[in-house]
Amino acid sequence: MISVDIEKKLKAYQGQQILKVARQFPVGSITKIYGPSGVGKTTFLKIIAGFIKPEKGVIKTADITWTDTGKGIFLPPQNRMTGFVFQDYALFPNMTVQQHMQYATDDATWITRLLNIGKLETMTQHKPQYLSGGQQQRLAILRALAIKPKLLLMDEPFSALDPEMKTALIYELKSIFKELGATVLIVSHNPQELEGLANQELLIA
Repeated sequence: MISVDIEKKLKAYQGQQILKVARQFPVGSITKIYGPSGVGKTTFLKIIAGFIKPEKGVIKTADITWTDTGKGIFLPPQNRMTGFVFQDYALFPNMTVQQHMQYATDDATWITRLLNIGKLETMTQHKPQYLSGGQQQRLAILRALAIKPKLLLMDEPFSALDPEMKTALIYELKSIFKELGATVLIVSHNPQELEGLANQELLIA
């Protein structure tokens, strides 16, 4: 169980807004997160991951407190061990596909399996600049999965994929998430694409 109760000030066109979320995410749940642009969906994921500090709030997973502003507790991102798929992919330009995966894990069998799922097994020596947008996005997803995260945060992870590839990948991911027992939060501008994958939802407005 991941428990989140946070507040964060946001800069918006209309002035200042406040992102407020109080929610519990059961272990193994897959939550689609949606809402208008600029309401803080990406910020919410980054607060959970520890990339951004909230003004107020508590984040707990199991019996570990990640954030508690009242008590001055803030666990750094590397200690949270969350998988994160960034909207802009955040790939390393000088690393090949294989090196990206090896940076995350030394489990060769797991790497091979993930690359096959993402249809990147023939591109292991390619650097990001030689990959299409969809291939880069798939690499970002696979790299996040490589650490076998118990919590996976995904920010618009399927936006660059064509419908056929998206359908095939979501089908594979559903099995992987179940196998890992991962709790997954997915921000999407098109929540319909997650039908059959997500089993709960969160509207941020």
